[in-house]
Amino acid sequence: MARLVPSSLRARLALVFGVGTSLVLLVALSLLYVALERQLDAAVDADLSGRADDLIAGMRAQDLDAVRADPLAELYAADGTPLASSAGLNGQVLLRPEQISAVGGGAVRSVVLLAPRPGETPERVRLLARPAGRDGEVLAVGQPLSTVEGAGDRQLVVLAVATPLLVAALCVLGGLLVRAALRPVDELTREAAAISTLDSDRRLPAVAGDDEIARLAATLDGMLSRLAVAFARERAFVDDASHELRTPIAIMRGEIDLALQAVDDPEEVRRSLSAAQRQAARLGRLAEDMLLLARERAGALAVLREPVDLTDLAHAEARALGPVTDVRIEVRGDPVIVDADAGRIRQVLANLAANSAAAGARTARVTVGADGAGVRIEWADDGPGFPPDLLDRAFERFVRGDPSRTSSTGAGLGLSIVRAVVTAHGGSAELRNGPPLGGAVVTVRLPAA
Repeated sequence: MARLVPSSLRARLALVFGVGTSLVLLVALSLLYVALERQLDAAVDADLSGRADDLIAGMRAQDLDAVRADPLAELYAADGTPLASSAGLNGQVLLRPEQISAVGGGAVRSVVLLAPRPGETPERVRLLARPAGRDGEVLAVGQPLSTVEGAGDRQLVVLAVATPLLVAALCVLGGLLVRAALRPVDELTREAAAISTLDSDRRLPAVAGDDEIARLAATLDGMLSRLAVAFARERAFVDDASHELRTPIAIMRGEIDLALQAVDDPEEVRRSLSAAQRQAARLGRLAEDMLLLARERAGALAVLREPVDLTDLAHAEARALGPVTDVRIEVRGDPVIVDADAGRIRQVLANLAANSAAAGARTARVTVGADGAGVRIEWADDGPGFPPDLLDRAFERFVRGDPSRTSSTGAGLGLSIVRAVVTAHGGSAELRNGPPLGGAVVTVRLPAA
């Protein structure tokens, strides 16, 4: 069965179109033939009715010659005796006595076999018998069906010859239509195959119109654009990560070389190893941050949800982070319970504190509250705020402010980690500058418990 079905979509569509149109055409031609047959029968019946009306009108005027002059007519008495007959009948009768008696209730139509002359082949005759209106007399008029049946046979021959030709023409037309309709798909396929990597600036050709194929082409082209942007971002991430890793590695190698050269000076060796240790810790933090972001992008960042009092946690972190960052951290708000990962929330607060300290802020305020949309944590500081050109992309990875505005030597992953952790909790994060302290404001929203 699989061999009978073409593998090409174009061939399958052409086959379905050909079979479907053939069936429709056959049904339509069959209905046309039946309609023509009925029209011919109706024309014969109308002719018989007209002739009968004319003959009955003549009979009422006591004129039976009209019956005798008719091509095929006969007048019967109530007992079945022929009173007047057409000359072409040659003594034959159109109706039997039992048929004549059945006409008393009204007109009767029938088909009989009649051989007008001896030795001739009987032919089918359409009869109309109706009361003549005089003492139970019955008039029968007939019409040979040879002409009608011949016309029907000719129509059948014409349809039998025309049907295959029409089916073939429709199949060819269907194939051409399918080919024309799928031509844009072929072009899109060839162009897509030619685009080997996302580095290419080539795009899919635009398809004119607003049909399904045009929308598909636009959608695929938009997808390629988004993939190219994502690829560029990932490549920038790798480049930035390589740059960030290169500096501490170079410092570590230099310090280790100094330590090896100063093996006779224990103090110099200790200073070199301490510096190398700090760079190793920096590398560890950078690796952990990049791993966290990679898990968040893959949807695999795990959060251990448990009831947490955000206000109490903020107070604890303020006491721990204040001396480390040299920033005075105020906490305001009533107790708010939320299902969250306490360790990840501490990481968020630590990154925000480090960001404020790097910007030169001296005071930070944490406001915890709940509203109809969930739980809100607002971190505000009195630093210079986010640069206007950085405000829209501060959450991106490896984004750092102007060195003249910050003393940070970090990798620029702090706010990216904040957004990643908040997103993993099903929340959101926003940035702005201004009140309440005039500097940067980071608003974190989490779902209510």
